[in-house]
Amino acid sequence: MTGALARDDAALSELRGIAGEAAVRTSVTDLAAMAHDASHYLLHPRGVFVAQDAGQVASALRTARTHGVPVTFRSAGTSLSGQASTAGLLVDTRRHFSGIEILDGGARVRVQPGLTLRQVNARLAPYARRLGPDPASESACTIGGVVANNSSGMSCGTTDTAYRTIESMVLVLASGITIDTGASDADAKLRLLEPDLYAGLQRLREQVRSSPAMRATIEHQFSMKNTMGYGVNALLDFSEPVDILTHLVVGSEGTLGFVAEVTLRTVPLLAHSATSLLVFESLPAATDALETLIDSGARAVELLDAASLRVAQTDPAAPRAVSAVDVADHTALLVEYQAQDAAALDHVVGEAGPVLDGLRLTSPAELTRDPAIRAQMWRVRKGLYTAVAGARPVGSTALLEDVVVPVPVLTSTVSELTRLFGVHGYGDAVIFGHAKDGNLHFMINPMLAEPEELARYEAFTEDLVDLVLANDGSLKAEHGTGRIMAPFVRRQFGDELYAVMREIKRLFDPEGLLNPGVLLDDDPQAHVKNLKVVPAVDPAVDSCVECGYCEPVCPSRNTTTTPRQRIVLMREIAAATGERRRQLEEEYSYAAVDTCAADSLCVTACPVSIDTGKVMKGMRAERHGALAQRAGVTAAKHWAGTVRGLRAGLKAAEVVPDPVLRSGSSAARAVVGRGVVPEIDGGLPKAGPPRPSPQAPPDASVVFFPACIGSMFGPSGGELAGPGSTAAFLALCERAGVEVAIPEGIAGLCCGTPWASKGFTSGNTEMARRVFRAVWEASRHGKLPVACDASSCAHGLEQLGDALDGADRDRYARLHILDAVSFVRESVLPAVRVRRRLPSLAVHPTCSTVHMGTMDDLRGVAEAVADVVVVPSSWGCCGFAGDRGLFYPELTDGATEAEAAELADADVVGYASSNRTCELGMSRATGKDYHHILELLELATR
Repeated sequence: MTGALARDDAALSELRGIAGEAAVRTSVTDLAAMAHDASHYLLHPRGVFVAQDAGQVASALRTARTHGVPVTFRSAGTSLSGQASTAGLLVDTRRHFSGIEILDGGARVRVQPGLTLRQVNARLAPYARRLGPDPASESACTIGGVVANNSSGMSCGTTDTAYRTIESMVLVLASGITIDTGASDADAKLRLLEPDLYAGLQRLREQVRSSPAMRATIEHQFSMKNTMGYGVNALLDFSEPVDILTHLVVGSEGTLGFVAEVTLRTVPLLAHSATSLLVFESLPAATDALETLIDSGARAVELLDAASLRVAQTDPAAPRAVSAVDVADHTALLVEYQAQDAAALDHVVGEAGPVLDGLRLTSPAELTRDPAIRAQMWRVRKGLYTAVAGARPVGSTALLEDVVVPVPVLTSTVSELTRLFGVHGYGDAVIFGHAKDGNLHFMINPMLAEPEELARYEAFTEDLVDLVLANDGSLKAEHGTGRIMAPFVRRQFGDELYAVMREIKRLFDPEGLLNPGVLLDDDPQAHVKNLKVVPAVDPAVDSCVECGYCEPVCPSRNTTTTPRQRIVLMREIAAATGERRRQLEEEYSYAAVDTCAADSLCVTACPVSIDTGKVMKGMRAERHGALAQRAGVTAAKHWAGTVRGLRAGLKAAEVVPDPVLRSGSSAARAVVGRGVVPEIDGGLPKAGPPRPSPQAPPDASVVFFPACIGSMFGPSGGELAGPGSTAAFLALCERAGVEVAIPEGIAGLCCGTPWASKGFTSGNTEMARRVFRAVWEASRHGKLPVACDASSCAHGLEQLGDALDGADRDRYARLHILDAVSFVRESVLPAVRVRRRLPSLAVHPTCSTVHMGTMDDLRGVAEAVADVVVVPSSWGCCGFAGDRGLFYPELTDGATEAEAAELADADVVGYASSNRTCELGMSRATGKDYHHILELLELATR
């Protein structure tokens, strides 16, 4: 064992003593999974420390300082420039840093670094406010990253960034000292506790202010978007050292301290928009229109070059303004106007209309408010990443870069950048960006594992640096300096200001342990070291860019791994050898395959449409030999008897004392395995009633497919106890005068999800055939809709046809499968009378609600039942996943912890969902009785 490893072991042992064994993770899987972020760099940490609070981070920093261990803070890992990787200690600052407090009616917000930007904006929405930064990664990037990178976006410009809207922060310095810069005595405390830092900031302030050359450089550089180096504009913008410190930390990428909490001023939520996609004959024609468009009040002006338009034309849904153009040198500007209300937008649009009409375009401008048309236009811009990254060669890196130049030289910069693509062999590159800010993004797909390609990329980078700096621009506008541009900070700012930045780093972090190699690096080759190699592992996942957009929606994110981590572990296994590979493969089974809920919400968030849940189900199928698959077929053929047996078991369990059940299941799980025997405790529901008998009334207007889970598990109790979703649906239909058909053999039918999710493909096919025959006849060959009273089962039925082939598959596609909630909202609710309403109701949507697009239906029925409907901003898949929550209860515990915490502070009377097993999961998580929304409607209409 080397000396360095021995020191690191001592540091990790000390951290275990401070925070407990579970807080320090050193397994080969944990280290490999956390090594990967959205950048093209890869370093494996020595250990991962999951901090509970700022105090533990302070202890970790003191420990690291004692043992000389580098420290990097990691939240979402969506940064693109390499600022979230380390070979030292990686501190997870996402899991336990999710506090938020709305202040002054939404005018300000105090928030911890682990919440995503989308989550914070969701909490601000009722106040008609939002945070200023609006990066494209808002669904996944966290507040920690937004502040650490000084993020901006499409419309925030240089005025609504984190730097401009921050009021104060709670900062843990490298010494372990914590400063609340919003406290009334913060400046005095800083001077007392960190005298060298305090005096150094004063000295640098005067040094910069006394130099006309440095002042001029700073004023020019920060008149644009700029995330290169440290925000030395703070030395001009503020006088008090504590204020300088606060603003220097913004954009410092974790190299100056840990931001444990920030207080930010918010901006108005401009919820009403009108959008137009303008196509010009040439780049100069487009950029010549910029000043006019900006003056007309456009909030966003997005540029798409000719290559981008050609990519957009491959999308069948491309707007005619794009699809009808024979692209030569054409350039498009996507322009959006925004306002707080419809009347204000009327005025804005009225002013902008004549401006757009006066432009020379390939087709007349269409300024539309229609959400569908606007989404089609924005798809052109936002779909570029999907199209280019998804189609890149296997093994290549999807490298998304950004630069900024003064708007007057934007045209020449784009032209020269296009020429550089040709010189260096990046003919498939596309350019787009925030034109009103002079901020350009471009994508290239280099094969960084090949020496010749790497040399080509290095030469391209040198030419890019020369181009941008010759045009008085910045090499980083939004994505942060990271590792990719750290060697070029001196070239951009000059020796004097680079020395100032070096002194800032020394003052804050004398030992240089905070994120070394990020933001400042004197090694001219640093940007081409520690590069990530992307081996081919499976065509279903090879297009993954490791962006992390999937992680916030993944129910196992707090328990084991996320979709991104499942994929990167596949890549790590492919690259590993010997004992390391053996360990990775052994740990992958539980960490990735077993604890995947397979809800496939990941595909809804993935920019390249990867369904990791489907891949995990495939791996489960590979585990099953011929005997197991035959057993799956047998279960499908005798499903009615299986359900009766499960119901009988639940009835028997009702009379067995809870301690006996608990100890018995624990013993069996220890012997047979937890994936075979469920964990049984006092939370088991009673058995449900048998499914209703088949019926075929001649005037039926719907086929009802009662879910078998309603027969296995009885309804929740409590004051709002109902008859179960099946009985509720039938009662509601009767009150509305709606005749209902039920398929023959319903007792032995199922949506197929139990087989599909566990990888029993043969059994799934058998059930698909049985269901098709029954439902095809009951629906009169697809003429009647088919409604199911469990959202996940409705979604399962929707997908079940994929297990068929030939003519049956084609016929199945003609079936109209509905969630019963959707059918009730459309065909039943208008015909029944609501006699009593709840004052308030918390609603848990399901993953299937998202997949089927029925969120509005669920909310619509809920609003018929209750005066106030609350959908927690932190809701997500509960992780119960059919029965997986019974076998792996830790999955549901981790999936629901944020939603349960939010609901603990909510003042609501009732709790509802639209799927029995999800109701079970949420009841366990919150201690509240969750009911099917149709049960509550049935009660309300009695």
